[in-house]
Amino acid sequence: MLHHPHNPHGASNPVILLTGFDPFGGDAINPSWLLAQALQGQRIGGHTVVAAQLPTVFGLALQRLTALHRQLQPALTVCLGQAGGRAALSIERIGINVDDARIPDNQGAQPIDAAVAPGGPAAYFASLPVKAMLRAVQQTGVPCEVSQTAGTFVCNHVLYGLMHHLAREGVAGMRGGFVHVPWLPGQGTPHLALRDMVRGLHAALWAAVLARQDIVLGAGATH
Repeated sequence: MLHHPHNPHGASNPVILLTGFDPFGGDAINPSWLLAQALQGQRIGGHTVVAAQLPTVFGLALQRLTALHRQLQPALTVCLGQAGGRAALSIERIGINVDDARIPDNQGAQPIDAAVAPGGPAAYFASLPVKAMLRAVQQTGVPCEVSQTAGTFVCNHVLYGLMHHLAREGVAGMRGGFVHVPWLPGQGTPHLALRDMVRGLHAALWAAVLARQDIVLGAGATH
């Protein structure tokens, strides 16, 4: 599923590709996709947001993302995923080269200790200005954090795969990363209202576009 302007290509109309996932794990909705849809078509720093849905399926999600990348040539790619149990927008710092699924994906696959990219490096850092994005979201009053782990399910699979793709084929200036989002009210606790997620992510995307170099801001973890 893809929503894009009639002419999303070209330097005169650069694209922010914003992806969310379909529901998984028995949930009827996935806030990551609702959030991506809510920002579809927004103009941010001269860029147009293009929303697309990825399947919660190992392998297939990366095939879909790679096809979107080649079609749209986005200047910025931000993938979103649901992280039930987290209380804040979580800007991911790093993706690791392992699939270790606690639950099956939406096609029943449950890889254990498999490489996302055989022979690839152990990890990639996101190329988003994560600290600048953190500060921008916090200034809106929406809870936000820098996360040191994207898990080992399809979200991390997509983050690592995105960065691997950019490292191999990305043109100069293409950047990307991942943001985990909490449950919506009614899904579980803790949760965050969609309108607050929209406000926070909107600020994060502005920071990602404007901050070519990240800022120095403490956001580490002791464990």
